[in-house]
Amino acid sequence: MIPLQAAPPGFEEAGNLRQQVRATGLDPDYWYAVEEVHRVKPGTVVEIIFWKHSIALFRGADGSFHALENRCAHRQIKLSLGEVQGCRLVCAYHGWQYDEEGRRADLPPARNGGNLPKPSIRSYPVKVRYGLVWLFPGNPERAQERQIPDIPELEGSARWACVPLSFTWSAHHSMVIDNVSDFTHAHLHRRYRPFEDATLTRCETVGDNVHLAYDTQVGRGPISGMFVDHNRLNTNHMELCFQYPYQWSNTDDAIKHWLFVLPIDERTTRVFFLFYFKSLKIPLLPVHIPRFAMTMVLKISNRLLIGPLLDQDRVAVEAEQKGYEMYWDAPPIEFNPVVKAFQNVTVRKWREYLARETGNGSAGA
Repeated sequence: MIPLQAAPPGFEEAGNLRQQVRATGLDPDYWYAVEEVHRVKPGTVVEIIFWKHSIALFRGADGSFHALENRCAHRQIKLSLGEVQGCRLVCAYHGWQYDEEGRRADLPPARNGGNLPKPSIRSYPVKVRYGLVWLFPGNPERAQERQIPDIPELEGSARWACVPLSFTWSAHHSMVIDNVSDFTHAHLHRRYRPFEDATLTRCETVGDNVHLAYDTQVGRGPISGMFVDHNRLNTNHMELCFQYPYQWSNTDDAIKHWLFVLPIDERTTRVFFLFYFKSLKIPLLPVHIPRFAMTMVLKISNRLLIGPLLDQDRVAVEAEQKGYEMYWDAPPIEFNPVVKAFQNVTVRKWREYLARETGNGSAGA
């Protein structure tokens, strides 16, 4: 069917579930991973975009992270174009300085007999956890009500090794969530074979979470299979969950991952993957890799195996995005019920957010 308009419909104009979900944002009243800690050096500032809202994330000279609305109150120039001095963010245009609360921090003498105003801009709660910087883009009063997901395996002296991966994909966030939990696309990964012969055994929506499980062969690929101790682990079953707005998986309490998405706009998403393993074995030997060496092994694995594997997903979802923009009015066809379950939760949560904000008289995030 040839589309009747040049672009896909907006959320309110959408005629079916697929059109609705492809137009949704994500509820800003959650903590979102926005950057890897090591990518923001002390004394630098970067631009973060949460659903078309620009935010300046900066790191003070003392290593602390702060986030401000990305505009100077004077001429509205982006503060991410400026610089960091101590723990202040300085506008590149006139040198106006803002502290971590968004208050005008410098008060030069009045000129021409006038008194300078003392404007302020919005600040955002920021935390650091699991090697990631987290930001709360919604109502700051709700920041204490929401929690960053607890991952006990990544904390404490006995924590598992984990090396985050992050990418920017040219696809809507719902397409990314659909992809990572739809195990019917093993054909895409036939070279690496991270999973095979998947049979859905559970699909249940509980509140804002979609729980699912597959009987599938995990980690049987020509490379990955050499590192997994199949004699000790049951890698024929995987539990997954879309824990709005996050996603995770668990194979025999030994192979786990989390996915955190940062929605930029209707066709762009930043993705953060955390893969972590209780242990891996040395290929061709019944000996496990020492814990002190696991981080280096994961860095190599990210570069040679996991990164290329995820790049196949990137190619697929970016092609899906382009296809949707051309054929958004084509009849939706979906065989895996988990996809519809994810989409129903995403659309419902977006409706709830819009209704809440309309009731509060707020303009958004």
